[in-house]
Amino acid sequence: MVRVLIADDQELVRSGFRLVLELAGVDVVGEARNGREAVEMTRTLKPDVVLMDIRMPELDGIEATRRIALSGAPSRVLILTTFDLDEYVFEAMRAGASGFLLKDVGRERLVEAVRTVAGGEALVAPTVLERLITHYVARPPAPLARPPQLAQLTDREVEILTLVGRGLANPEIASTLFISLPTVKTHIRHILQKLNLRDRVQAVVLAYETGLVTPGAND
Repeated sequence: MVRVLIADDQELVRSGFRLVLELAGVDVVGEARNGREAVEMTRTLKPDVVLMDIRMPELDGIEATRRIALSGAPSRVLILTTFDLDEYVFEAMRAGASGFLLKDVGRERLVEAVRTVAGGEALVAPTVLERLITHYVARPPAPLARPPQLAQLTDREVEILTLVGRGLANPEIASTLFISLPTVKTHIRHILQKLNLRDRVQAVVLAYETGLVTPGAND
């Protein structure tokens, strides 16, 4: 059974998420009222997934996510965001979050997202990815020096990393490159290992930061 910690400063929100998840057979192991509690409870309860709000007192969700990732805890963070918090999404990705959903997500989608992230996959709602790309188009960051680790990648791995950065799912990558789905998964696993990336979300960030993907050039 998937074990989840809910971190949100609003009791009504926490209660609503708990009800939805428990009805779906998910074990809610605790509720944190702020980011500091989320970090401490993650350390003691070791949930599979932390359902994390961004704007919370004492310690916000981004810093809490960063501390959880740096601690080496196996728990994965699923961020719930809203349109008015767009400016925080990119920072949360860099902090180590494994998934993003909008707060108006439906019940079934929420449960599916929790299980997906708990299973080791990264999840980014298409609307969130679209707004991330828009962020880069409107305010492209200064390009970073391409990390030496990229030299470790084969031409095929660079090609796949580029497609991951463009938001393609594994089946789409397989179809685009005329290779099997297991082969795509193997390449992505090697990419994450070579670049010391936590998951697919961080791969997307790296693809943009290093210039492998240029906003507006996805056609």
